[in-house]
Amino acid sequence: MKLILLFCASLWLCSTFSNSQRSVHNRTSNFQVGVILDLKSVVGSMCLSCMSIALSDFYLIHSNYSPRLSLHVRDSQGQAIEAAAAGLNLLKDIKVDAILGPQKSAQANFLMDLGDRAQVPIISFSATSPSLHTRTPYFVQAAQGDDTQVGAIAAIVKTFQWSQVVMIFEDSEYGSGIVPYLSNAFQDVNAHISYKSVFPVSASDEFILKELYKMMTLQTRVFVVHMSHTLGARLFLKAKEIGMMEKGYAWIITSGLMDLAYLMDSDVAEAMQGVLGVKPLTPKSEQLRSFSNRLKKKSLEKSPGIGRADLSVFCLWAYDTLWALAMAAERVGLKEPPKTLENSTVNLNVSNLFNFGNSEVGPKLLKAISETKFEGLSGKFRLLNGKMESSSYQIINVLGNGQKEVGIWNPSLGIRRELNWNTTTHDTSSRENMRSIIWPGDSTVVPKGWEVPMSGKKLRIGVPVKAGFTDFVRVVKDTQVNAHIISGFYIDVFKSVMEALPYSVPYELVPFENPDGSSAGTYNDLIYQVFLQNYDAAIGDITITANRSKYVDFTLPFAEGGVISIVPITYEDVNDIWAFLKPLKKELWLTSIAFFFLTGLAVWILEHRVSSAFRGPPSQHVGMIFYFPFSTLVFAHRERIVNNLARLVVVVWMFVILILNSTYTASLSSRLTVQRLQPAITDVSELIKNRDFVGCQEGSFIVDFLRKKGFDDSRIRTFTSPYDCDEALSRGSKSGGISAYYDVIPYSKLFLSKHCDKYMTVGPTYRTDGFAFVFPKGSPLVADVSRAVIELTENGKILEMEQHWLRNEQTCAGPDDNMNSITISLQSFKGLFAITGGVTAVSLLIFIASYLYKYRDFHRRVSNSRITIWSKVVAICRHFDQRDLSSGQPQDKLPESGISPNSSSDHSVQPPNLPRNHSNSNEIVSSAPEELHDATTATIHSLNLEDMSDVQHSGVILPSA
Repeated sequence: MKLILLFCASLWLCSTFSNSQRSVHNRTSNFQVGVILDLKSVVGSMCLSCMSIALSDFYLIHSNYSPRLSLHVRDSQGQAIEAAAAGLNLLKDIKVDAILGPQKSAQANFLMDLGDRAQVPIISFSATSPSLHTRTPYFVQAAQGDDTQVGAIAAIVKTFQWSQVVMIFEDSEYGSGIVPYLSNAFQDVNAHISYKSVFPVSASDEFILKELYKMMTLQTRVFVVHMSHTLGARLFLKAKEIGMMEKGYAWIITSGLMDLAYLMDSDVAEAMQGVLGVKPLTPKSEQLRSFSNRLKKKSLEKSPGIGRADLSVFCLWAYDTLWALAMAAERVGLKEPPKTLENSTVNLNVSNLFNFGNSEVGPKLLKAISETKFEGLSGKFRLLNGKMESSSYQIINVLGNGQKEVGIWNPSLGIRRELNWNTTTHDTSSRENMRSIIWPGDSTVVPKGWEVPMSGKKLRIGVPVKAGFTDFVRVVKDTQVNAHIISGFYIDVFKSVMEALPYSVPYELVPFENPDGSSAGTYNDLIYQVFLQNYDAAIGDITITANRSKYVDFTLPFAEGGVISIVPITYEDVNDIWAFLKPLKKELWLTSIAFFFLTGLAVWILEHRVSSAFRGPPSQHVGMIFYFPFSTLVFAHRERIVNNLARLVVVVWMFVILILNSTYTASLSSRLTVQRLQPAITDVSELIKNRDFVGCQEGSFIVDFLRKKGFDDSRIRTFTSPYDCDEALSRGSKSGGISAYYDVIPYSKLFLSKHCDKYMTVGPTYRTDGFAFVFPKGSPLVADVSRAVIELTENGKILEMEQHWLRNEQTCAGPDDNMNSITISLQSFKGLFAITGGVTAVSLLIFIASYLYKYRDFHRRVSNSRITIWSKVVAICRHFDQRDLSSGQPQDKLPESGISPNSSSDHSVQPPNLPRNHSNSNEIVSSAPEELHDATTATIHSLNLEDMSDVQHSGVILPSA
């Protein structure tokens, strides 16, 4: 940029030396405003006239305002260098306080750096590139940026459900600035940019034709054009010439081109018939009407055609911008007279060319204009972050010599016929929100957005060729006519889908085969040919997979997916010595045994202190714990149950035993009397562990599927026909065959329908997507074909075709499926085990709580004693082991000692100081072994319990002899 500015300096030294000698004594407190426009262009001359009228109107209304604007006009001649030289002259010689312009975005790119250096606001009402206003705070974009219109364009694409568009833009700052914003907007409405065509600003007719012919070969028929009106006019003339403005095409032009369309010649206007465009919405007002009439009366010769139609929005922006600048100058107030200019000869040194001082008024003027708000000709004037606030857009249809408004787009409301803020409609993408549109070719039919490229060319649809498995797709060569006969269930589905489309698509079915008639490769190879665009699509029994979707697009599936395994059927051996264990599963056996033990232990705890049947030596206790619950199987227990809690536990347990016993008996009887089917292999892990061979269709994706499951390539065999699969499964892995066959659900069902007496499915169904049609990435056919598939599925036509094609398949007369072996699992008895476990646990808790409460004094003394923890545990256990004489049961002889509870034998010793309330002979305190009296003499040692002054002993110590 410095090289450009240095070049501008040489121009400035030659052309502005005399201007530096101009007297400045007549300068008062007026604000010096530079204006840089392309005066030879239609927009430049028109905007200058509008600014002249604006200046006159403003001071006619505000005659009392002291600060006045003095305009210094410079012609940039359409060149960025000339615009920079003009800006340099205005800043250094005129010492302007602000610059209006430049006209183009590329010119503003150079000039804004000068304004930033001098702190002078650069205010442009026609440079609309979105990237400009972020460069420097001293650049003010007093116009709608191009990024504000992308929402309106994307809304049009969404309304007509176009999935692809072609972007055409010029190679300039203005042209490329909008591209990223349009890309994001299209992405938000699920539209894809299929091609970007970049035109040089000075593109030749040959280049334009070459690009247009290239776009004709594309399927996309929706074009978005963003370029200057001069280049756009040439583009549409050539498009009309080669037939791209006919029926089926849709053209959308951006605001800059739409705004100046009425200024174009009649032949250009005729070529643009049916084009849609957007431009900022200008509210109708009396002020605008008056301005338009005065402008027409002035008859500006330099702006031909300005009186023929609506005013350009650039003219209105120029008018409003000058008013805003005048208002800002009034807010700043009178400024100090400028200092006397230095001798111009000092400035002839190029090194000092850019050493101009900072403006004292510029920052104040920038702040004032940023805060200025008013209702102008173009609408509300308000700047946000140095940029005009976005507003609504008109959607225009070019018709005849004029334009027709077909809708209004608002960022909040979407597309509406009228801008009604009180609307309650939420669907902003309905075509009913727009008026009728005349499309190119004088058509009222909405273009579908794409066509088969090049007239008369048919889509080449690849079809897989297989020697076997031809029930769904069959390719047979007729040697007499040297043609292929392609038929099958899935072929008919495709034909029905294409007929259901709302438009005609010519196509031809092409077998994927070698010259000798054999298959040209696997299904992956066929899909890769679609990716290479050797085929326009592929149909048949093609499964959707993640890897394939990286290269092509699939429609919605028309057949169910999933992979299942088929294995030979074997019969259960009823003579097996362990057959009695098979009615119940392993986890049910283990759970039952655990509950047998837990129930016996619970009954023993509840009955041990009150029933003599549950007392005795330790061996008798263990035997009773295991014996009692098992005896309930045949209701053969003779032990008397005394405790009510134990009775509740036993009653619930017997109910469980009754159901478990009945179920086991029924299952075992059925197994021993009826022959049962069972699979030869149960799961994948067994196949991998045994290194068995498995099979699948040749060329299928299931080969990769089996590899992922852990099978070695050497253990995977492929087959070309169902007969080969049947033979291999019959032989088995040990005889050169396979142990399991894997295939997708449609083929598996068909195979089993013929051999269900020999084979069965095992294991889970591995989830995969179903069969679908294949198209290249980004094909617009995908969405329409998918909708047709849904329609045929819902109305039942696909089901009718399936019944037609498969009705002749023989019905399998194999064994009844209900004869399969059924082993009862734990799941069936979880409820019963939960009930008996809960009742047992609650009973034990009640019993333990009652025991602890009844003998709370004893347990407190044991707890407070100074003996070891183990000694405390032993004392409590011995206490629990004693017979509870207060239970109200018959006081028979204690089995463990043979001593009557009322006996006064010599072996029973009463401590001398025992209180009366602790005289029960069944309470025992046991201390450490060394504190016990020698058992043979029955001499009692005093227990060293802590602080027992009144009570030395709390029970009777029975000798162990």
